[in-house]
Amino acid sequence: VQLVESGGGLVQPGGSLRLSCEAFGIWKSNNVMGWYRQAPGKQRELVAAITSGESTNYADSVKGRFAISRGRAKSLLYLQMNSLKPEDTAVYYCNLAESDTKTVYWGQGTQVTVSS
Repeated sequence: VQLVESGGGLVQPGGSLRLSCEAFGIWKSNNVMGWYRQAPGKQRELVAAITSGESTNYADSVKGRFAISRGRAKSLLYLQMNSLKPEDTAVYYCNLAESDTKTVYWGQGTQVTVSS
């Protein structure tokens, strides 16, 4: 399975970005897809996740500002980021975890920089 992220970039505080992730290959239908981020000098942290049943979970720091969703094609994952803050600056990674096999796949990451 290969995960390819896109949509990162430089944005001013208060702005918006939409990240996309496309999965290629074959994976189990019972899975959780998510977005993680890692800022310089910090550990990778969960931003948001969505199950194959469309249940969602968000980090407290992004609740009310970010929205995770799946595309009609189950290979697509999105993260709509609004009201961005400088502390949202990080490399954002797409993740797919098969619930039954516990196999985890990662994308290569996309840089998001929030700065004036």
